[in-house]
Amino acid sequence: MKPIIGITPDVEKNDQHFLRNDYMQAIIRAGGLPLIVPIGNVDDIAQVVALLDGLLLTGGNDINPLLFNEEPHTHLGEVSPNRDLFELELARHMLVEDKPILGICRGIQLLNVAVGGTLYQDLHQQNVGLMLQHVQNAPQAHQSHVVRLEKGSLLEDIACSERIQVNSFHHQSLKDVPPVFTVSGMASDGIIEAIESVDKKFVLGVQWHPERMALKGESVSLRIFDRFIAACGK
Repeated sequence: MKPIIGITPDVEKNDQHFLRNDYMQAIIRAGGLPLIVPIGNVDDIAQVVALLDGLLLTGGNDINPLLFNEEPHTHLGEVSPNRDLFELELARHMLVEDKPILGICRGIQLLNVAVGGTLYQDLHQQNVGLMLQHVQNAPQAHQSHVVRLEKGSLLEDIACSERIQVNSFHHQSLKDVPPVFTVSGMASDGIIEAIESVDKKFVLGVQWHPERMALKGESVSLRIFDRFIAACGK
């Protein structure tokens, strides 16, 4: 049987849910069975987790800074408080159960906050020096900048390289990363682009959008989903 992969949808201010098709197609192509997990009762999360073989945390709005003990920066974007609370508990339960997680864009940020990490609420406003363009003015599958991967990391093993090219659509980014994760990818301007668990079966967070590149046949993106689904099937 195909592994069941929970996918979290984006949520707008009125709690309207929506999900880009490329997330689902990337899971289907890799051999998984996608199941959209809407905002629900936090008390039901244990039952939800029991249904899932893996979890894909998707992109979307900013994360409420009060959840990592900061006041809102003037350049903080739109937040989805109900989504934040539900997904944080969902991710924590999946971590406890050691079930595979792939976090994409907001998903990597959610993973970091779930274990006590912090974020730059606006990476361009809160960092000094010349920054890369992290919200690219290019087609969504275009690989706009380089990420250098940590030698010996899971991601380096998947990529078969210590240097990859990625797309970029974010204005928040990771700041403090707790020791339960290791930083496995970084942009040339110092922005953290990937983290992975030091002791779990498969927990990987990436700041870019491999699902958009996977649909164009980009090899590293395809292998990220292949390895994720393979871990979910074990």
